[in-house]
Amino acid sequence: MIKIMSSQIAHLFDTAPSRAFSKGDTLFRVGDPVIHVYLVDSGQLGLRRITETGTDMLLQVAGPTAIFAEGSVYAAQYHCDGIALRDSQCRVLPRDSFRARLGGDASLLDQWAAYLAQAVQAARARAEIRGLKTVAQRLDMWLTLGSGAMPPKGQRQTVAAELGVSREALYREVARRADRAALAKKTPKASTR
Repeated sequence: MIKIMSSQIAHLFDTAPSRAFSKGDTLFRVGDPVIHVYLVDSGQLGLRRITETGTDMLLQVAGPTAIFAEGSVYAAQYHCDGIALRDSQCRVLPRDSFRARLGGDASLLDQWAAYLAQAVQAARARAEIRGLKTVAQRLDMWLTLGSGAMPPKGQRQTVAAELGVSREALYREVARRADRAALAKKTPKASTR
């Protein structure tokens, strides 16, 4: 997840109204015109695309202090569905107002460019993860690049979508790891004498 690097960018949303979204709510759909920019205050939003094969892919997961669907600031239409992955609270600013506020301040534009560069790096990391062949390899890299821990059981389907694998494949891999860890605890360590 990308966090806002500058409180100045967050201050653009100081007067923006707050909106609540319940888990599963749709903020926008593919093809909808881009009207708003979202700053996540709490919860989690996701950019979702369903592939031709029916795979649910999350292209962005935005948590607190992240701007959601930041690439759409420069697009006429959304290229993904925007959904609430958890109950969420966001500040919502009209896109035209956001762009006008950015345009008036060279320092702020520079900070926005740095934020977008960080978003590109995160997208490349997701692409690299999805290019790995096995679920185990994808999960290892996801854990290495992220928090290093799996989310609680009710939130793991989000990880599967980020990895570009089925929930069942992820759950099998997590179960294999738990079995190995349990076996390692039961197996006595060899004596070093």
